[in-house]
Amino acid sequence: MMAAPVPGPGDARLERFDDLQALARHAATLFVETAQATRERGRFTVALSGGSTPRALYLLLAGPPYRAQVDWTRVQFYWGDERWVPADDAECNYRMARETLLDRLPELRPEQVHRIRTELPQPAEAADQYEQQLRRDFGVAAGQLPRFDLILLGLGPDGHTASLFPHTEALRVHDRLVVANYVPKLASYRITLSALVLSAAATVAFLVAGEDKAAALAAVVEGPGDPQTYPAQLVRPANGVLYWLVDRAAAAALKRH
Repeated sequence: MMAAPVPGPGDARLERFDDLQALARHAATLFVETAQATRERGRFTVALSGGSTPRALYLLLAGPPYRAQVDWTRVQFYWGDERWVPADDAECNYRMARETLLDRLPELRPEQVHRIRTELPQPAEAADQYEQQLRRDFGVAAGQLPRFDLILLGLGPDGHTASLFPHTEALRVHDRLVVANYVPKLASYRITLSALVLSAAATVAFLVAGEDKAAALAAVVEGPGDPQTYPAQLVRPANGVLYWLVDRAAAAALKRH
């Protein structure tokens, strides 16, 4: 692992690990420390991600030693994005988190799990419903943004994060918390938190593993600003901290880190 100090507000820090398991262990420690830091407030709000890298993290959190270090009764689970599929579909981000983590935490109550309602008739309805839920849960009015304690994100080989895909409509939306984003190359809708919400979090952690992510990672963190092509560049928490947790394969194309 490449050692790095803990960043302060507005900082970004890239940390490099030998493999996915080492990355996931560090992410689990970050999750635990962030949860413990919110103890006095009585709740810990986290937005989960889909994908194989977060899956490794969730499996670790569900077992020793990490599980015993979190008061799971205080955790409020949300999602950064969701595929427009039923909740029991193999491609559903909620289902993956449920099978790897949530179902292994018997102390959880149903009201702690806030999934995106893909059973609604239209993607726009699901986005509207989720936005209204966030406004209620976080107590934010029009023009205000919810502040998650932790948002977990991945990075696609095309530079997308959450479901903010290159050159899609969601990248041009500046007045919504949640967007129903049509992705032409997938011929499907995704429901996603907007870049504004992602950047409003207290802590954002990108988890990036695999050689197929190397070119995108280098372009996002070292290339010129081009968020229409590399939407992950839109995530810039000015009043929070940003971690890039990457494995050696994903970091192969980096030059300055």
